[in-house]
Amino acid sequence: MADLKIAILPGDGIGPEIVGEAVKVLDVLRREGLAVETKTAPIGGAGYDAAQQPLPDATLKIAREADAILMGAVGGPRYDSLPRALRPEQGLLGIRKALSLFANLRPALLYPELAASSTLKPEIVAGLDIVIVRELTGDIYFGAPRGRRKNAAGDDEGFDTMHYSAPEITRIARVGFETARKRAKRLCSVDKANVLDTSILWREVVTATAKDYPDVGLTHMYVDNAAMQLVRDPKQFDVIVTGNLFGDILSDEASMLAGSIGMLPSASLDANGKGLYEPIHGSAPDIAGQDKANPLATILSLAMMFRYTFARADIADRIDGAVRAVLAAGRRTGDIALPGEATIGTRAMGDAVAAALQRRA
Repeated sequence: MADLKIAILPGDGIGPEIVGEAVKVLDVLRREGLAVETKTAPIGGAGYDAAQQPLPDATLKIAREADAILMGAVGGPRYDSLPRALRPEQGLLGIRKALSLFANLRPALLYPELAASSTLKPEIVAGLDIVIVRELTGDIYFGAPRGRRKNAAGDDEGFDTMHYSAPEITRIARVGFETARKRAKRLCSVDKANVLDTSILWREVVTATAKDYPDVGLTHMYVDNAAMQLVRDPKQFDVIVTGNLFGDILSDEASMLAGSIGMLPSASLDANGKGLYEPIHGSAPDIAGQDKANPLATILSLAMMFRYTFARADIADRIDGAVRAVLAAGRRTGDIALPGEATIGTRAMGDAVAAALQRRA
């Protein structure tokens, strides 16, 4: 069997630390005989430092040649004065667009051991298991025209364009339906069709696509109501499909239901299953280099890589199980610890998961 080729893009802030712990888990699998080839490259602020571009050509080449990409996080205050095109976030947006990574899967799963860490009452969130399917390469983040200008009165104004074509909506809707089909067969499509023409089209296309999935129940919800329902009764949802902007906001909201944003992985997939895997949180420059970051979302992103791109559910299940075992043993980083609970650092958490993975061989 050919080597699995993984591009490692640590990024900025806590990115190198959390990715380093996921690589420890990968090294356990290597020692067991899994054939893996990795190449590391800079992105975001690190890309700018290396090549004056947030997505250097050499990095994109490595990512194109890889079967999958593991990424940390991008951004930091020292890059805030750069022109928009050179800011770290453009590296992430750029690689998503260049590799056509249009489908973002963001699971929000509450581990029983962390029920008390959620900001909601345990009885509201216990058993939570949601997947948000977010369209990733369209919408207001990529729509044109966009920019800054002077209006007729001479005042500064900014403008962005929300844009979706029917084919873009159809392909993400199909990912949503296929995901729901493998779970509880319930899909909620989130839009703002009472206000936005883009959302009117979205709802029409998703409704039409539903005819190909008669076994999946489809409901629609306005985004403002969905935001409210996520904190009122989150377990009513199973799979949510929505656009880029709404998905970005709702998935971050859902992260707090699971105890911490440091627990949520994600997969960004192309039409053939190639993916970029990353935690949904940011670069947290305020704690970078302090051994405080939670690496579990990154490790769980590695598990998603084996599940979705490499079709190795056995390995994905082992990694997931190792994380569960560590949580069951009471290991906690600061973000998921209750007051008075003992905490461990980034490196110790990675070591614990790697050790648990070895025991589950």
